[in-house]
Amino acid sequence: MPRRSLALAPDQVATLCSATIVRVSALESLGVPRRTIYERCRPGGPWRTLLPGIVGLTNGPPTRDDRRRAALVYAGPGAVLTGLDALQIHGMRRVPPPSGPVHVLIPHDRRRLGAGQVLSERTERLPRARPGRWPLAPLSRAVLDFCRRSRDREQIRTALAEAVQRGGCTPGELLGELNAGSHRGSAVPRSVLTEIVGGVRSVAEAHAREVLLAAGLPAPMWNPTLRTAAGEILPCPDAWFDDVALAWEIDSVEFHYDVADYERTVERHSRMTSYGIVVVHTVPRALRSRRSEVVDELRRAHALARLRPRPDIHAAAAGS
Repeated sequence: MPRRSLALAPDQVATLCSATIVRVSALESLGVPRRTIYERCRPGGPWRTLLPGIVGLTNGPPTRDDRRRAALVYAGPGAVLTGLDALQIHGMRRVPPPSGPVHVLIPHDRRRLGAGQVLSERTERLPRARPGRWPLAPLSRAVLDFCRRSRDREQIRTALAEAVQRGGCTPGELLGELNAGSHRGSAVPRSVLTEIVGGVRSVAEAHAREVLLAAGLPAPMWNPTLRTAAGEILPCPDAWFDDVALAWEIDSVEFHYDVADYERTVERHSRMTSYGIVVVHTVPRALRSRRSEVVDELRRAHALARLRPRPDIHAAAAGS
């Protein structure tokens, strides 16, 4: 069979020859017969079919990175990763590792099915990828694309809280992205964002907020900035009852892996109490298993704090 002439520019040929995941059509453009491609992709052969029309030029088990790259090649120019794959590359640690179809965003006028291995979402709001190894949706878009498809409220809380905690986006940016996108699957993320806009920054704090809603206590501020009359900044408590200067700390074991972390918690407590602040500590599991006891303890602490003169401590809402 005569070899076909190249249908690609020299720079495209160089790029293709350095790639490990390519389109069948690109190999044909280099003169590789289709029959040869399929023979090399048979079991035991040197290549592997990853997606319809997409070939990996190695025969090892495909890694998640291989599946991501194949999905992007399959989806075509301008496609960007979103959802869990994008979140993992963004550095999010508390979301589930990606395991199902690779979620990509593509132009609204393009159609790709994905053979069950790619979730191709057409959108009129295709984000422009940042420079880097991977074309990624912004963190606010990626996390909400995941949350809209999750039915697990705790996972949604964890993902949105971590996105804000990492400084990758603000609650306002998340709310703007939620309003701009599809309304399908937005009810739970919107409810969780209401918590976050109110200052809640973790799943444990969200549970604490639920406990307080049924406790009949004044609504606290969440994660406020505390200052003394002289302007000295104090440790930021999880919840703050400003009427009586009562701090509530939700002590998750996640943040006490070593002696240094424990010492920092003790120092926080000592510093706040040295300025007359009443501090209550609660472990997260108590919010689920001993709610009534937690409420009773808070009520007693609130009543006790009301008996002493309120210290001159000023609080500002989170983000202000």
